[in-house]
Amino acid sequence: MKIVLATLHSKYVHASLALPSLAASIGNLSGIRVSILEFTVNEQPQSVLSGILDEQPDLVAFSCYIWNVEQSLRIAGDLRKLLPSTLIVVGGPEVSHDAEELLRKNGAVDCVIRGEGEQTWFELVNLLARDVSPAEGAGAAKEAFGLVSAGITWRSGNEIFSAPDRHAVTDLDSLASPFALGLVDTGKPLVYYETSRGCPFSCAFCLSSLEKGVRSYSMERIRSDLLYLMERKVQVIKLVDRTFNYDADRADEIWNFILTQDSPCKFHFEIAAALLTERNLATLRRVPAEKFRFEIGVQATGNETLDRVKRAGNTDLLLANVRRLREETAVTVHLDLVAGLPGEGLHGFLESLQRLFPFHPHHIQVEPLKVLKGSPMVGIARQEGYAYSSSPPYKILTTPALSFPDITRIEEISRLLDIYHNSGRFGCALRAVGEHAPLSEFFDNMACYTAKGNICSNLSLKNAFEFLWSFVNRFLSSGKDAVRDALSYDFCMADYPGSGKLPSFFQDSSGVSPLLSERQAIGQAVKALRTLPGTRVRTFTHTFSRDYRTTPPLPGPVRLTFFYAARPGKGLTVEAHCLQP
Repeated sequence: MKIVLATLHSKYVHASLALPSLAASIGNLSGIRVSILEFTVNEQPQSVLSGILDEQPDLVAFSCYIWNVEQSLRIAGDLRKLLPSTLIVVGGPEVSHDAEELLRKNGAVDCVIRGEGEQTWFELVNLLARDVSPAEGAGAAKEAFGLVSAGITWRSGNEIFSAPDRHAVTDLDSLASPFALGLVDTGKPLVYYETSRGCPFSCAFCLSSLEKGVRSYSMERIRSDLLYLMERKVQVIKLVDRTFNYDADRADEIWNFILTQDSPCKFHFEIAAALLTERNLATLRRVPAEKFRFEIGVQATGNETLDRVKRAGNTDLLLANVRRLREETAVTVHLDLVAGLPGEGLHGFLESLQRLFPFHPHHIQVEPLKVLKGSPMVGIARQEGYAYSSSPPYKILTTPALSFPDITRIEEISRLLDIYHNSGRFGCALRAVGEHAPLSEFFDNMACYTAKGNICSNLSLKNAFEFLWSFVNRFLSSGKDAVRDALSYDFCMADYPGSGKLPSFFQDSSGVSPLLSERQAIGQAVKALRTLPGTRVRTFTHTFSRDYRTTPPLPGPVRLTFFYAARPGKGLTVEAHCLQP
């Protein structure tokens, strides 16, 4: 039997974890040939169909998520016309909660695997391989669906049937490792990995709330899998554990294991900051810059809103630990907010956003609420009169506290945060703005301004700086000179200012000729930077009212020389030095 396991990623850089796990689960069955095909949502349907047809499969299984389910089902429909005898199976979180309705609407699909797939998939494929010969055809093969004990919904003629739900796997080590079997594409820049399943929290907007408790792989299994990935120097290992540090001692043991391996890999964790212990923080102080990235779900800061979605936790403690992560460690901090939770209007959202800025996270992600199929939020939305899209990703349209224009305004704030906050290129200027006005108010006003067509969707770097300066002139009544000075420093760190006309926010003294003593020091520094063949070095000197090389900046004035070194294969690096005696 030839099987194709297929999925459509949102980006090419991602490597599937689900498909290799399914392949691993049937690795010991005889007479089975498996191909894993990973496409992206950006590929033409004809290309995807051609890739599947080339395999001439007896069975095709699609892994379905919120970002690919509609395209996957369309491809399944076309595939049915091209391969009428091939069995088509779908599974994944996006099809597990309305399986019967999905089969009624999509005649091309033969069955749905619900929930965790490994055991159900093994049982189904084992039945097909053992009891059905190719000569008996698809009709006989479909009879095997009814013999699967749990976790499956299937069609038989004009009728649809569902087996009971399957219990979650209690011993995760009993599942074969797709890493040990070499089934995961470790050549991709980003590889997904899990050390546990489940979540200790019960947030109404999250599908993880449907499962009670957390199950972990053994530490021996975790060390083995991580070592496999680190030996292959995977660029980014993204752990998909819903709350990686649900057990603080376990988290500490894994972090220490990673740090003992001299590996260039970077790691992305989703954590609950309020659960960090003193021992955790002591370990994290040893983490090199850019090694660990923590994604922390704040979601909202209003206690009443959090209570209504059953999100347990202490927001004050969460934010206090975020502060400590930023002040005491080199961990990259990413904070999430969800707009549109019960009881939170635009004002409440802006209050939540404002509470995050003083902690200087590297990244603030804002997304409108998605009312996910199967989540308790569906019932809350129905009860409270939410309107949300009936198509993935099920984004809210209105809530009792947010109008549609409010939601589009929040989405524009999110876009501007990506440009001006999350890029890391405007940090000094935003800090200067924040000294004179709340940054949430600044971004809210900017969103209202840009919504009127005052900014294009794809700004060049220089134009992004120019637009920020023009908006600062409109928004701030005081502190403009301080922002101008900080913005000039940000620009010098982002790009070489000496190419063509200087940006409008630079003072007239910009680009002054270096002093004799500085010229000598510059010459020595340039010579040191040119040790690599093909390196091009340029310099730019400017006087600032404050020294932005430290946080917070020290009072000036300070005269800095910027060195721009373009190295073959390394891109542009920028260094700022004070060369005055």
